Amino acid sequence: MHKEQKRILIQVALFITTFITTTIAGSQWAYGSSVFSADYSWQDFNNGLSYSIPLLLILTAHEFGHYFVAMFHKVKASLPYYIPFPPIPFLPNIGTMGAVIRLRTKPHSNVQNFDIGVAGPLAGFIVAVVILFFAFKNLPPPEYIYQFHPEYEQYGRDYADVVYTEEYMKEHGPLFAPIFGSNLIFRLFEQTVADPSRIPDPHELMHYPVLLACYIALFITCLNLMPIGQLDGGHIVYGLFGFKAHRIIARVFFFALIFYSGLGLPYIDPALPQKTLMWGIAGYLLFLFMAFKGLRLSLKDTVMYVLLMFGIQFSLMIFSPGIKGYEGWLLFAFIVGQFIGIEHPPSEIEQPLDANRVILGWIALIMFVLCFSPELVQFDATMGQ
Repeated sequence: MHKEQKRILIQVALFITTFITTTIAGSQWAYGSSVFSADYSWQDFNNGLSYSIPLLLILTAHEFGHYFVAMFHKVKASLPYYIPFPPIPFLPNIGTMGAVIRLRTKPHSNVQNFDIGVAGPLAGFIVAVVILFFAFKNLPPPEYIYQFHPEYEQYGRDYADVVYTEEYMKEHGPLFAPIFGSNLIFRLFEQTVADPSRIPDPHELMHYPVLLACYIALFITCLNLMPIGQLDGGHIVYGLFGFKAHRIIARVFFFALIFYSGLGLPYIDPALPQKTLMWGIAGYLLFLFMAFKGLRLSLKDTVMYVLLMFGIQFSLMIFSPGIKGYEGWLLFAFIVGQFIGIEHPPSEIEQPLDANRVILGWIALIMFVLCFSPELVQFDATMGQ
């Protein structure tokens, strides 16, 4: 079999597998149907389509935005490789780790890099906005939630004031509800499109599979638009501001991300027993060192930045213990520092962007702000679901 045919078969197989894993994930999130359960049925699988189809539509639009613009610039690129995430017993997952295309030839100019980088997020965002408009315009009535939680019906439409309390949890036991964060684009649709009486509580977003799919897809878009390295956002910032400015912006953003995500870490809480605290500090310092290696500094400077970051964070935890970040961002910071890199390599050809590209670049940065969620999801045992 020809090499190209084998590659296409692999890509098709990955897409089909990702379609299956995302559909399984959708049925688990929305309906609590585990594929590992003996009574999991074809109907359970079908229920997950309302999650997998919009999610894959947005991801596909994103990747083909990159692909078609790469073809326009005569930069050879592969079709998308979808990345499935298989179901794991007792652990919820979103069914995929996204999708990527491979550039087989290198873009020669900053304009080519910019065009290819900005096309994906723009295409995916447009599709997401269309789906979000439909989803918020057609929200089910508040009673919809009773099919998942029939015990809430006795409290009427004000069930949230009762079930998401310490008292309710003490009586019914810890339920570990996933609490999804918010972003500006969701708030915009809630205030301008949705019927206020039908807007789901953050604890129940998982039972609205189309909204959940858009939330996950926009979060992936947000990750791609971060102004770091050769992420889409890195290409955009490089095109808008140039090599030197990108280097400064990327480093400042990287420091800010780690600073925010490391605030209030439970394993370096000053109130912990001394031995536990020392192990927690040692582990966190090692993590910071590994993450900051992405700055490609000397050993001395890397250690200095590690100690400075930890010193400021730990001091704030002592004097302002109520300040909390979101430790979920630490994993992304580690991946960036270890594998993606923070700096953008210089282009062979440097050209100023025209006015239309500058406008698109700023639109993409606004999209990043609209999609950014300070906290993706929290599993809070003190709140009932």
